[in-house]
Amino acid sequence: MKVILKADIKGVGKKNEVINASDGYVRNFLFPKNLAVEANAENMSKLQAQKEATQFRKDTEKEEAKKTAEKMNKIMVRVQVKAGENGKIFGGVSAKDISDNLEKQHNIKVDKKKVDLKETIKTLGVHIVEIKLYEGVIGKLKVDVRGE
Repeated sequence: MKVILKADIKGVGKKNEVINASDGYVRNFLFPKNLAVEANAENMSKLQAQKEATQFRKDTEKEEAKKTAEKMNKIMVRVQVKAGENGKIFGGVSAKDISDNLEKQHNIKVDKKKVDLKETIKTLGVHIVEIKLYEGVIGKLKVDVRGE
């Protein structure tokens, strides 16, 4: 019997996947626990519409991320820090500092976890930082670290 799974089931399949299962397994396990629905024409069309809506949403989010990446490539974020005489920074500039200053200066909100910083910035000057905006979309941001 063909059914559409409503949840991930280990060893059987993933959510929204159409599988072929034995009648007894479907009637005695999947249907009573509300883990699957019959793969009739109505349910198949609902599944197709749901997949199209999900794909549309993903495409829209990716386009927004691309626009933000293009905008980021053109701007520079200035970060003021306390520094010693030799240009060494007390502490360092972290991903949180970069995301906070980006939001304050350019009104672009980015989660600090998306800022790809191998280690904190510990020198003055302009640094290029990659920001992972979406799967496959990376923005390059110039960060100008200035001492007080």
